[in-house]
Amino acid sequence: MLSDSPRLEVVQGDLTPYRDGNIGVEYVHRFESGRPGPHVLINALTHGNEICGMVAARHLLDQGVRPLVGTLTVSFAHVEAYNAFDATQPFENRQIVHNLNRIWSDEWLDGPEDSPELRRARALRPVVAAADHILDLHSTSQDVLPFWVYPAYARNAALALAIGRPAVHLVMPQGLGSGTPLIQHGRHGVDDGPAGAAVVAECGQHFLQATADMAVAVTLDFLGHFGLIEREPQPAPAPQRRFELLQTRMVKTPEFRFVRPLVGFEVFAKDEVIATDGDEEIRSPCEDCTVLMPARVPIVGREGVYLTRPL
Repeated sequence: MLSDSPRLEVVQGDLTPYRDGNIGVEYVHRFESGRPGPHVLINALTHGNEICGMVAARHLLDQGVRPLVGTLTVSFAHVEAYNAFDATQPFENRQIVHNLNRIWSDEWLDGPEDSPELRRARALRPVVAAADHILDLHSTSQDVLPFWVYPAYARNAALALAIGRPAVHLVMPQGLGSGTPLIQHGRHGVDDGPAGAAVVAECGQHFLQATADMAVAVTLDFLGHFGLIEREPQPAPAPQRRFELLQTRMVKTPEFRFVRPLVGFEVFAKDEVIATDGDEEIRSPCEDCTVLMPARVPIVGREGVYLTRPL
């Protein structure tokens, strides 16, 4: 059952002290070790209400984490949406106009349209382009298992498997199908090239302390993997479960409805009806079709559900 009053366990902190940054882009902080090594970007708040990344980014800055090798950049992406938070409507400040995580193509960034998201993406463009490896921290509207999301490039899979937490992977062989996410901007959207790993970590339900804790842990794992910090040996990873994205079904009409309440990871048989969208039936394309990120409230023009199969 949907709840418009979820548990708000994480405090919405004031980010004003982090505004100035140190590279001429607001809310972006860069630290160079002076020693050879990769440039790693930790990106938070791609969506304004996905606050676990804010906790992880503040942890790095407040604890004075500095890279032993290479370069560390910490970014608060969509602070304008974050500042629009309303505790009585905690799901509503995901974005202001555009989805900041679907506009990272040259068509959008070089195009004529304007919005808070496009202005911010254009400002962050050189920040994202400069990074060798990217961790983009996200969360989910429903309280489901954390999971990785990444293009089906060997470098991304190798990273996620090596870190081992989260233990679930959403692998995208053809991208999201609904726009270009930050982790596929420029060279990171090409399989064969000089790019490093670029992944999303969906850390759990937006407002839970456990989600913030997961974001901090994954961030430290990520930095430790690339040698930017010393990281104590972690427990053996849980068995890994991987899912391949088959279809991204967009909401076409106000009549979009799931056949039953879904939160994610429900399994459907081949040809079973998952949802209806006006006169259209959305059916499972395969046996053991697993749905991920079903829309909490379907909105025309936005993603309704991801249809996947286990790998």
